[in-house]
Amino acid sequence: MSLVPHLRAVTDAANELENQRAAHLCLVLGRCLHMTGAYAEARPYLERALAITEKVFGEEHRYTATALNDLALLLQAQGSYEEARPLFERALAIYEKVLGEDHPNAAMILNSLADLLRVQGSYDNARPLLDRALAIYKKVLGEDHPHTATSLNSLALLLSEQGSYEEARFSYEQALDIRKKVLGEEHPDTAQILNNLANLFNMQGSYGEVRPLYEQALTLTERTYGNEHPRTATSLDNLAMLLHAQGNYEEARSLCEQALAIRKKALGDEHPSTATSLNNLATLLYAQGSHEEARLLYEQAIEITKKIFG
Repeated sequence: MSLVPHLRAVTDAANELENQRAAHLCLVLGRCLHMTGAYAEARPYLERALAITEKVFGEEHRYTATALNDLALLLQAQGSYEEARPLFERALAIYEKVLGEDHPNAAMILNSLADLLRVQGSYDNARPLLDRALAIYKKVLGEDHPHTATSLNSLALLLSEQGSYEEARFSYEQALDIRKKVLGEEHPDTAQILNNLANLFNMQGSYGEVRPLYEQALTLTERTYGNEHPRTATSLDNLAMLLHAQGNYEEARSLCEQALAIRKKALGDEHPSTATSLNNLATLLYAQGSHEEARLLYEQAIEITKKIFG
């Protein structure tokens, strides 16, 4: 993002102000830094945006809900789930009170909160939130809206983790059709669905269908976000695990190591995605007979997971 340095300079110059303009600058810069994977840099700006917004507009204003949502999304991306959840819940309560329970903004928070609960393994609590979000989007925005595709993708992720593969595939394919139709085949959000659909095929052992999807998703993600973004690491890890399953260990190891390096740099040593990369690399090393190296990586992954999830 070539405009980020200029935006940062303008935002920092307004640092002492506590008005709507300062809050907006902090919010926009925080979003830009989040999108580029600079999570640690984004956080103080989003926290500042929330503090100013609460002071200027009050704790129950829709602008405050927007600031809460942005900070919660960042915390979720950083793996700080317990910090993110109450912010999502506050934002949802504000939107429902101010805009109404069937407003798309309320659906947006419902979807994000459901994603958070899914990651924490709380599937029974996540499902009704997703059903509500999807119903709102379909009713208010229509069957072919990108937000509807977002909810379908989230529902498919939940269904796949619950082992309902055929239902998940149907939802993924619906979401993919919408995104291709509305956003185009080379949009990064389309790449996200390709990755997820490939993961599903991988779980089912349909390897022949998987590799072209992973490779297409990786190409689109690198083109959009660059070679050092967490989304690129996800695509690298997915392709690596497929190559591992096919016995192509050397190529898989190179991709695993790239993904781990990106996640450590962008997310830190104690993020759940870093633990995933450590676990994937350990599994590969074990298969290659490097048992001691694998054991050390497994132990690191377990410690991170215990720290985050208990």
